[in-house]
Amino acid sequence: MSSSPSPMPTEAGILQFMEICDSFYPPDAVTASIEQQREWYDALCRQFDRPLPDGMHIEDELMMGRIPVRHYRPGTVRASTCLLYLHGGGFVVGSLESHHAICAEIADDAGAELISVDYRLAPEHRWPAQTDDCFVVLKQLLDADRTVVLIGDSAGGNLAAGLVVRAKAEGLSGIAGQVLIYPALGGDLASGSYVEMANAPGLTTADVNYYREVLQAPAGDPVAGALAQSSFDGLPPTFITVAYFDPLRDDGRNYAAKLAQAGVEVWFREEPQMVHAWLRARHMSDGARTGFRAICAAVSRFAGSN
Repeated sequence: MSSSPSPMPTEAGILQFMEICDSFYPPDAVTASIEQQREWYDALCRQFDRPLPDGMHIEDELMMGRIPVRHYRPGTVRASTCLLYLHGGGFVVGSLESHHAICAEIADDAGAELISVDYRLAPEHRWPAQTDDCFVVLKQLLDADRTVVLIGDSAGGNLAAGLVVRAKAEGLSGIAGQVLIYPALGGDLASGSYVEMANAPGLTTADVNYYREVLQAPAGDPVAGALAQSSFDGLPPTFITVAYFDPLRDDGRNYAAKLAQAGVEVWFREEPQMVHAWLRARHMSDGARTGFRAICAAVSRFAGSN
């Protein structure tokens, strides 16, 4: 890894967030065992737990196909569209618990039911287990004539964009939009933000490379990295948000540009003071709070619940 200094934001709330994260999840976490990484990550997620919105009904231990999911139903449902959430965590960590409050708050704001997918993790399950699990759930919703908004952060953003590729290839309809939050989309690790932000706080380019090596997805496959698509025509309306201090930043930038060039309806936001995983800072950072409001507005727009 380069010895150049880490680029750093200056917003007080996000600096406090980074300090808390480092106390639970060390910057060199990927050098630890998988079990240790998951233990640290789960503890970090618990630190940012929040009470669920009033009236939120949760159903657990549900299965769609063979895939465990968690179902969120807000007290007031204003949209018939279903939200499908795919969590981040580098395909290695993360669970239904890690993004529990995030899912509940998005569902509540949109007034829409949300399904969170407990897809299989690497290295126990290599690619394409993760996309296959998520596609089983998506197809079951579409087969039931539900319209769906796909939402994913980081690795989950990768999975969401890959599901759109698969749905297009199979001629499936019913995806009302995709909301990609600092997504990993298969960009070149030797250019752009992967170089400029190689030592960014929260996620480094070396970390991204580690996660790719654990997952073992084929390079150049458009399901594994949506930037590799030969054509971006006919994709659903898309909202993309990225963090300036994040090696994944240009994946989102470049994907937004390709969608716009293909005539796809696309909204793009770049949070100037944010780092990777800023979603967890939404109640302690002004920038994250504003970014989360934009995510919720995009979800509501795609779900038709504005």
